[in-house]
Amino acid sequence: MQNTEAEERKPPDGVKGIVSLQLVLLVFAGGLILMLLVTTVAIGFVGFRDHMVQELENHANDGAVAVGLSLSNAIDGNDRVAASSLIDATFDSSRYLKIRYENIAKGFVIEREAALIPPGIPEWFVQLIKLPSDDFRKTAQVVRGWQQLGTVTVSSHPAQGYVVLWLVMRQLVFVALIIGAAALLLLWLILRRTLRALTNLEVQAHAISKRNFRARAPAAGTRELAKVTLAMNQMANDLGQLFEGQAKLIQHLRKINNEDSATGLVSRRAFYQRVRTEVDSKDIYQRGVIALIQLGEFGQFNHEHGRKQGDLVLRQIAEPIRTFVGQYPGSFAGRLNGAEFGIFLPGVTAVDGHFWLEELIKTLDGVYSDSATGLEVAVYAGVAVVTEASDVDSLRAACDEALLVARAGAVTRCVLHEADGPVANGPADWQALLVDAIDNERIMMLFQPLVRASDGQVRLYQVQSRLEVDGEWVPASVFLPMTERFRLMARLDRLVLARVLKLLETHPDMNFGMTIGSSAVADAAFREHLQSELTSAGALARRLWFNVPEAAVYHHRSDVGALVGMLRRIGGRLIVDRFGVGGAPFSYLRNLSFQALRIDASFIRHVDSIPDNRFYVESIVPIAHSRGVEVFVAGVETAAEWHELVKLGIDGGTGYHLARPVEQL
Repeated sequence: MQNTEAEERKPPDGVKGIVSLQLVLLVFAGGLILMLLVTTVAIGFVGFRDHMVQELENHANDGAVAVGLSLSNAIDGNDRVAASSLIDATFDSSRYLKIRYENIAKGFVIEREAALIPPGIPEWFVQLIKLPSDDFRKTAQVVRGWQQLGTVTVSSHPAQGYVVLWLVMRQLVFVALIIGAAALLLLWLILRRTLRALTNLEVQAHAISKRNFRARAPAAGTRELAKVTLAMNQMANDLGQLFEGQAKLIQHLRKINNEDSATGLVSRRAFYQRVRTEVDSKDIYQRGVIALIQLGEFGQFNHEHGRKQGDLVLRQIAEPIRTFVGQYPGSFAGRLNGAEFGIFLPGVTAVDGHFWLEELIKTLDGVYSDSATGLEVAVYAGVAVVTEASDVDSLRAACDEALLVARAGAVTRCVLHEADGPVANGPADWQALLVDAIDNERIMMLFQPLVRASDGQVRLYQVQSRLEVDGEWVPASVFLPMTERFRLMARLDRLVLARVLKLLETHPDMNFGMTIGSSAVADAAFREHLQSELTSAGALARRLWFNVPEAAVYHHRSDVGALVGMLRRIGGRLIVDRFGVGGAPFSYLRNLSFQALRIDASFIRHVDSIPDNRFYVESIVPIAHSRGVEVFVAGVETAAEWHELVKLGIDGGTGYHLARPVEQL
C-alpha cells in the first residue's frame, strides 16, 4: 500500500520536549506581571478595607449617640414600650448587627441582634478578610437631667462592608485580569516579532543542513539579530557558490570521462555502456539497430594534412551525426576510436534504419571528400539489428562483419548484417498500426513501484503502457520511438492521462507517475488539455508525478518552462527522467522548478563496481538535495547496486531487483 508523504515540518532530532525560548521569556515576564498585579490588587484592597473599617466604626459611634440622645430627650427612657419601639425602628434599618439598651433605673434590658454573615457573600470571603466586629461596638449614656437611666450599646453590621468589599475585589480582579491579559498579549506580540528572526535562522540552518543554500533569512528587527542574520545569509551565499562551482567541476569531469574531447560525442566507454543498458536491461526490451561507421584512409589523411586538420575533419563529421541522432528520440552516437563512430537507433526496423543510415553515410562522404582533396576516400558503415536475444558482444561482432563487407568494395557503402528473425513492419505499417491501436484504445497499463530508500515502502507507481499492435502486446520501448517519430505521443499521453486520473480517484492512498513524450511537451494544444484536466481534477493532481525526459528539457526548453510553470500553479510534480544522458547542462537545476530527477540506468548498472558511475551518483545527490530536489534512480537489478545507492543517499528507485511491474494494484 502506498504511504503518503507527510508535508509537515518535523523538529530536528534531539530537540523534542525542550522548552522554547519564547515560552521561557513569556512565562518569566508573565510571572513578573502577575506578581506586580497581585501585589497592586492586594495593596489596594487592604487600603480600602481599612477605610471600610473606619467607616463602620464611625457609623457605630454615630448610631450609639443618636439612640442615646433619643432615649434621653425624645422619649422617656424608663418607658419600656417606647424604648423598645425606638430600638426596633432603628434596628430594622438593617445597618446594625446588635443594639442593646440596659436600663439601670427600672432594671430591664432591650436587645436586638442579627446574623453575622450577609446574604449573597461567600463564606470563604468573609473568613478571608474578617472585619473586626468588636471595633464596631460603641456605647452611649442615657440620662435625664443629672440622673443616669442606663447605657445603650450599638454594633454596626459589617454586611454592607462585606458587600462593598466583595464588589470592589471583583472589580479589582477583573481590571487586573484585563490589564494582565493585555500586557501578556503585547508581550507575546513583541517576543514573537523579536524572536521571529531566530525562527527564520532556524529554518535557514535546517535548510543548509539539507544542502539547500537558496534559503535566505529576512532582516531582523534588532541590531544584534540583524548582524547574525546577515552573517548567516552571507554564509549560505558562499556555500551556494561553492556548490555551484562543484557542480561545474562535476560537469567538467563528466565531459572528460564520458565525452570525446575532439568531437563532443560520447566516448567509447560511455557509448557501449549505454548500449549495454539498452540491450541487456531486464527492465526494458529494446528493438532497433546499431551501426559502426569508419572513415576510410584517415591515417593517410592525417599523414598528409596533419593531426590538427584531422581533428577538424572529425569535428565536421560529428556535426551531421549529432544532427542525425537529434531527429530520432532516444538515439545516441559516440566516437569509438580514431575515425570510427557508433550510432544506436532504438525502436526502428532494420529496413528503416538501414535506409536512414545510408542517407547519413552519403552526407558524411560529402563532408569527408570536401576536406580530403587529392585523396580517394570513402565512408563505410556496418549495421546490426537488435533483437530480443542480442547482447553487446554479438552486436559488435555483427557490425564488424558487416563493416568488413563494406570495406571490401573500397567505396562508400552501408551494409546491413543479415540476421535470422521475424520480418519487421515497415514505417508505413507501423504508423497505421499505431494509429489504429490508439484510436481503438487498445492499451494496457502496468505499474512499477518506485521504492523509497529510507524504509523500502512504495513512494509512487510508475505507469508503463503497452499497445496491442498486430495482435501482440508491444512494450513502450518498442513503439515509443515510432510514436514520437509520427507525432502520436500527444494522443497517446491524453489516453494514458485519462486512465491515470481515474486511478487517482479509485486509489486515494496512492501516488502515480506517468511519462510525457518529447513531442507532447512541445505540443501547446496538449499542454492546454493537460492544464484543463488537472484543474478539473483539483486535489488529485497533487498525487500525480510527470516524467519528462532530460532530452526534452534540452531540446524544448521554453516548452518545458511553460509546462513547469503550469504544474507549479496547479500543484502537479515533475521528474526529470533519464537524467545524465539528455545533454542538458547542470544550470537548469537552478533555472527550473522541478521536484525530482531520475538518474539514467546507464549510470546505475554496476554502480557498486564501476568507480565512474559511483562518483557521478555521489556527486549528483548533494547538489540536487541542495536545491530541494529528490534523487531517484532507474534500472536497479542487483542487491549490491541497491545497497551502494542507498549508501550514496538516493531517495528511491525502480528496477527488477526492487519490484517488477504489475498489472493489478
